Amino acid sequence: KRRVLFYVQHLLGIGHLRRAATLTRALQRAGLETTLVSGGHVIPGLDVGTAELVQLAPTRAADMYFKLLLDEHEQPIDDAWRGRRRDHLLGIWRTRQPHLLVTELFPFGRRQMRFELLPLLDAATTTAQRPLIVSSVRDILVAQDKPERESEMADLVERYFDHVLIHGDPALIPLDRTFPLAQAIGSKLHYTGYVVDESGSRPAVDGAGQGEVIVSAGGGAVGERLLSAAIEARALTPLAAAPWRILVGVSVDAATFGRLQQNAPAGIRVERARPDFASLLRGCLLSISQGGYNTVMEVLQAGCRGLVVPYAGGVETEQTLRAELLAKRGGLQALAEAALTPTALAAAVAKALAAPPAHPGGIDMGGGAASAAIMRRWAETVPW
Repeated sequence: KRRVLFYVQHLLGIGHLRRAATLTRALQRAGLETTLVSGGHVIPGLDVGTAELVQLAPTRAADMYFKLLLDEHEQPIDDAWRGRRRDHLLGIWRTRQPHLLVTELFPFGRRQMRFELLPLLDAATTTAQRPLIVSSVRDILVAQDKPERESEMADLVERYFDHVLIHGDPALIPLDRTFPLAQAIGSKLHYTGYVVDESGSRPAVDGAGQGEVIVSAGGGAVGERLLSAAIEARALTPLAAAPWRILVGVSVDAATFGRLQQNAPAGIRVERARPDFASLLRGCLLSISQGGYNTVMEVLQAGCRGLVVPYAGGVETEQTLRAELLAKRGGLQALAEAALTPTALAAAVAKALAAPPAHPGGIDMGGGAASAAIMRRWAETVPW
């Protein structure tokens, strides 16, 4: 079999890891023997199908600015820790000998992980059995405040990468909208369509989601403000009599989780984020969520009514831009995070209920199967 080594690092939320897991399952279905290497904290219930999941010593960002990374003991990472992780990653690569080496987001992000990724890429490009090297990136990149960073990204693509897979549709937004140097690497760019978790075709556990309002903030450590506002807003909405389900990210600390549970009145259930989230959307009255890539695409696929409050903390810009583009198409409703109050959220809920259900609006959402088919073709061209 052709082998794929797929590297992913999540630092704050878990959207990057979830999309990588969806792609990993698609690669396995396409007949590629796939190893997913994760450098973030362990996420319970992560579904990688029949693929191999290898966990590196985990790290996460200390805050929304990604300046400080913490290790598995909640201490700042140091050079000794970096050296151990680099050596572990190189050992995985040597053992698996992949025909395709895929890095999620890098070099368009995860600059903090150069200490292990550059040695890996150097090793892969100088070995006798050189793999094809692919970058896997979402539709929208975070805006850069330093133009030299964009030049660095393009230079790294030119130096190391054979291909760049863009998991989006240029009909909604082309890469050059958020990466001005896209034309310089244009021959290496391939659009796949949006990658969507198709597990929503399965029923949710115990009929959960049917006739409910589903409120979520992804699986990461941000979103308490939205969840708290939703708890207060319920009584002000036309859906005050409906059951509401508040899904709290797995990375949210126990104290915050407990506080949300205590503040929830009868009719509101507060629980941890669930692996059957896509299935919950199938029968819900309304989805209220942040505007992350995975969640938005799952809402569009489910065809439920959707209201998004895109996360805009720190340096993040991509959720706001994607929400604005989709709202203009009529695919869903959006409320700016800066305007978020229980009253404003309640008004936005009423507006969402009066609007048609969410819909893709012609956007290509077949990115999972398309990515796998493309990578299988590439893997079959590797001569060894």
